Amino acid sequence: MFEANHLTRYYAAVDAGDFSLAAAALAPDVTFAIHLPAGASRGSTSGELIDYLSGRGDVDRAHHPLRTGVDGDLEFVYGEVTQDGATTGSFLAAVRVRDGLIDRYQVSFDPELSLLQEAP
Repeated sequence: MFEANHLTRYYAAVDAGDFSLAAAALAPDVTFAIHLPAGASRGSTSGELIDYLSGRGDVDRAHHPLRTGVDGDLEFVYGEVTQDGATTGSFLAAVRVRDGLIDRYQVSFDPELSLLQEAP
């Protein structure tokens, strides 16, 4: 198991639907980029990020961190996303933490490639 960091605690709050707790982990001027197969969502405030999250509607989605790392003010998480109990793909996320808050956030999600599974 790994030690919880800002990013893993953020994902736990998002998965629990506690957007107030998730927002509390973010700097007000957080800059973010969320890369999905359908395109990227970008913004520059915590309100925009929370609006994006709440705009996804009610889903049974969870982030399962499998690897984490910290190097100075950067944190990294690699893991799987499940929806309704089934794995839908893998994600790689990184944040920069300043003054105890996430002020930069970048994540990419891929429904096909897993870095931890062997190719067929």
